[in-house]
Amino acid sequence: MTVSLPTTPSFRLDGQRALVTGAGRGIGLAAAAALAEAGAQVTLCARTREEVEAAAEAIRKRGDTAEALALDVTDLDAMRAAIAAAAPFDILFNNAGTNRPAPFHEVKVEDFDLVFGINVRAAFFVAQAVVQRLLLAGRPGSIINVSSQMGHIGGPRRTVYCGSKHAIEGFTKAMAVELAPQGIRVNAIAPTFIETPMTRPFLQNEAFRADVLSKIKLGRLGQVEDLMGAIVYLASAASALVTGASLRIDGGWTAE
Repeated sequence: MTVSLPTTPSFRLDGQRALVTGAGRGIGLAAAAALAEAGAQVTLCARTREEVEAAAEAIRKRGDTAEALALDVTDLDAMRAAIAAAAPFDILFNNAGTNRPAPFHEVKVEDFDLVFGINVRAAFFVAQAVVQRLLLAGRPGSIINVSSQMGHIGGPRRTVYCGSKHAIEGFTKAMAVELAPQGIRVNAIAPTFIETPMTRPFLQNEAFRADVLSKIKLGRLGQVEDLMGAIVYLASAASALVTGASLRIDGGWTAE
């Protein structure tokens, strides 16, 4: 009797082009490094030219393919022009974001506008610009929006941030439904607290750090390396039937 075995789909991304926003450091840099290591030609996008150029150079020195794009994604005209001028991106890691925690009754309009301007408005229209190029080229693609465990739950001092990440969860699902016929998959990753330059000031508060650790069932803070496999998975053929999903990488925080 002959048994025909199935073949595991490839996690390789050779020949594909990837755009990573917020790529100068933290989660974005880890995503760019992971996608490049899997064979993608990665464009790292961030506001600070020196930072993003150094990040791209580090990837090239490792032997992978990367280029830097100094761009503020909240400048929608400049962002759209840059994406329209480039060859279509098969993969988008839609990562640029920020947070300004405050008690609900003290939230300032300018802080609300800043967080929603980057986390929601810019993320939405970056995805739109990438998708428009894919549609014109008649190509499939994978969009990975960066959400958070806070896109599934609430938390004190985070009404604005939670609202922005719940919005990402919502438009991820709607995009997935609308773009599935064109072969464009849209998913999100929803990490817990990852030790990055953005979270470091919050986590230096010992009481806050202890509260966070008490809710992460695996008993430790996340590291950027904890996200890299999930990013490659969602970008690759290994997740070919996955769209409209939010992959929670939260150490069990939202499990109860």
